[in-house]
Amino acid sequence: MSWKSLQCELAETGYIATDELAMALHLSVKLQRPLLLEGAAGVGKTEVAKMLAQLKATRLIRLQCYEGLDASTAIYEWNYQRQLLSVRATADKDLSAEQVEEQIFSDRFLLKRPLLEAITQTQAPVLLIDEIDRADEEFEAYLLEVLSDFQVSIPELGTIEAVTRPHVILTSNGSRDLSDALRRRCFYTFVEYPNATTELAILSKRLPGIDARLAEQIVGFVQALRKEELDKNPGVAEMLDWAAAVAGLGVANLSDNPHELQATLVCLLKTQSDMAAIPTEITQRLVGKVVA
Repeated sequence: MSWKSLQCELAETGYIATDELAMALHLSVKLQRPLLLEGAAGVGKTEVAKMLAQLKATRLIRLQCYEGLDASTAIYEWNYQRQLLSVRATADKDLSAEQVEEQIFSDRFLLKRPLLEAITQTQAPVLLIDEIDRADEEFEAYLLEVLSDFQVSIPELGTIEAVTRPHVILTSNGSRDLSDALRRRCFYTFVEYPNATTELAILSKRLPGIDARLAEQIVGFVQALRKEELDKNPGVAEMLDWAAAVAGLGVANLSDNPHELQATLVCLLKTQSDMAAIPTEITQRLVGKVVA
């Protein structure tokens, strides 16, 4: 499959990828290298992994990163309760310490977390390591072995090598700098907010029944809204939610009912300060730019 074919297939699923993103994803899959997607929240980075899993008809395994994330949550941990029950159940069998250890440190007591789960699948899954910048810098060291050699070291069992190599996609909102070691192991692309033409194509694909003139107004309004001073710019998902809400209310033109339109901004604006920053006067100014 060429990168153009991949771009077309993504478009058919409703994801309109730029040439740069389609090429980066194509090379990542073809050369079996992790892909790091960086960009503001809401530009559609996570959706890339979801769409790839859909195209590959494979499982999506997601590791949501956060401050304090450690190996026991991301890679594996032992089921201590079952181990304890097993020890108690065999207490009268006069087993040696080595025999007990061999018994309880086996696969049936191992709890696989996303990283280990991903490399033990018979069909290569899509492994999404979401918002890696939220995790501590120390956690990146845990990833290096997986991303370099696709293996996990478990002291009690040894090294577990990948059955198949997962398609790895990492996302970052840029809240902190990632290590050079992590970046070296990945292909990279920066995902921007879509331009008006691309966003209109996304809207038309996701809500095919929407009136063409209304769709243009919605996209134009959201594009203009992102230029205002907001704490959180509305992403593509918020745009789609707002479009569905506006169309569902039977709105034919954004200028028809200013009071009702203002109330629908709960779909786009997600903080109190942003709601205060976009009063009716500003909303109508933005509407005036997109309504002929």
